[in-house]
Amino acid sequence: MTGCSIHLKKEQSQVTGSFKERGARNAIMSLSEEQRRRGVIAASAGNHALALAWHGSQLGVPVTVVMPTVAPMTKVQNCRLFGANIIIHGGHIGEAKDYALQDPALQGLTYINGYDDVEVIAGTGTLGIEMLEQVPDCEVLVVPIGGGGLIAGIALAAKTLNPAVQVVGVEPRRCASYTAALRAGHPVTAEVLPTLADGLAVPRVGPHAFAVARRWVDEVVRVDEKDVALAVLRLVEGQKMVVEGGGATGLAALLPGGPLDRPDLKGKRVVVPLCGGNIDVNVLGRVIERGLAADGRLVRLTLRVSDRPGGIAELTGVLAAAGASVKDIFHERAWLHTSVDQVTIKAVLETLGPEHNAAIMRSLADSFPAAVDTMRLEGTWTEDGASNLSGRAAAVG
Repeated sequence: MTGCSIHLKKEQSQVTGSFKERGARNAIMSLSEEQRRRGVIAASAGNHALALAWHGSQLGVPVTVVMPTVAPMTKVQNCRLFGANIIIHGGHIGEAKDYALQDPALQGLTYINGYDDVEVIAGTGTLGIEMLEQVPDCEVLVVPIGGGGLIAGIALAAKTLNPAVQVVGVEPRRCASYTAALRAGHPVTAEVLPTLADGLAVPRVGPHAFAVARRWVDEVVRVDEKDVALAVLRLVEGQKMVVEGGGATGLAALLPGGPLDRPDLKGKRVVVPLCGGNIDVNVLGRVIERGLAADGRLVRLTLRVSDRPGGIAELTGVLAAAGASVKDIFHERAWLHTSVDQVTIKAVLETLGPEHNAAIMRSLADSFPAAVDTMRLEGTWTEDGASNLSGRAAAVG
C-alpha cells in the first residue's frame, strides 16, 4: 500500500493504552521521598493523566490531574478508576496547565509536564531504544508530534545509537505548534482547532523538548483530518487494531496521498509508533465514517427524479443494480422551482470506492438522461476535499 516496509510499534497495548507510561513512571521514580509523599499534579488531555494515575497508584504516590473539557470521556473515567483526583478545567491543554500551576489550592504538589519534563523525555527515549533493538536495520522513524516530548526522546536515543537513522515528525495541520516553533526559532503559541488527533493538540511545544528535537529531528510534515481518519480506518480493517487519532498520525503521513508518500521513502524500512489507543467508542464511529468518506466509500448523491409514484423506487432500483447501498435518503420539494413534477433526492451511499462511484454515475446517467446536468456524487477522496463526479462527465467518461 505504501511502497515501503512498515513496522508498527504497538504502544496502544500498554496497560493504560499509550506510550506515556514510560515517561510517567520514570518521572515519579525520580522524585524525592518528600515529593512523593505530597503527591504530583499534571495537565493532560488523557494519556499522560492515565499513565500518572496508574503508576502513581502502583508506587503509592497521590496524583491530581487537570483535564481540559475536550478530554475524551473514556480517559476521564479511567483516570478516576485508577484513583486520581480529576479536575476538569480549560478549553485545551494550555489552559488546563495554567490552572494546575496557578491555583493556590494546588500549590505544594510537584508538577510533571507530560511532554517537557526532563525525566519524562528520558523515559520516552526507551521507545527509541526498543524500536532499534527490534528492527536493527530500520532506516526511518516516523513519529507523531504533540508537545514534542515523544519525538525528542526517541530522536535523541535513536540517533545516539544509529546516527544514520532518519527521524521524521508528523503533526496535525490543525495544531501545528512544532512547525510554528521552527519558524519562530523558539516555542510559540499556535492556533488550536478541533482535531481527530486530540492527544496531539498542544498549543505550545515544550522548551526542553524543542531544544532536543530541533537538533536531532530531520524533518517535520503535517497531515489533514482526512489523512488521520483514513489511517484509523486502515488499522481497524487491515491490522485489527483500535488506535486513537493521535496514535495513528505517523501512519497517516505514509499512506497514499499523504505528505510522506514520495519516491525517497519507497523501499525503505520504516518504524512507526502507534502512540495510543484510548478513543471513545462514539468518536471511533465518527472517525471511521470520515475514513470511509476519505476512501471514497461513503458518498453523497444529489439527483432530480419524478415526483410521481415510483420515482424514488426507480432510483433505488438503479442503485441496487449498481451495487450501492443506501445509508440515508431525503427528498426536497420546496426548494426546487424549475419543475413541479420533480423532486430533489439527496442520499448517502456506501460504495466500494472511486471506481465503483464512477460506474454508479454511468448507470444513473443512462437511467436518468434528463437529470445528467444536475446529477452530483460528492465525497472527500480527492485532493480538494470536496470532489464530485458530475453526471455528464461520468456519462462521457
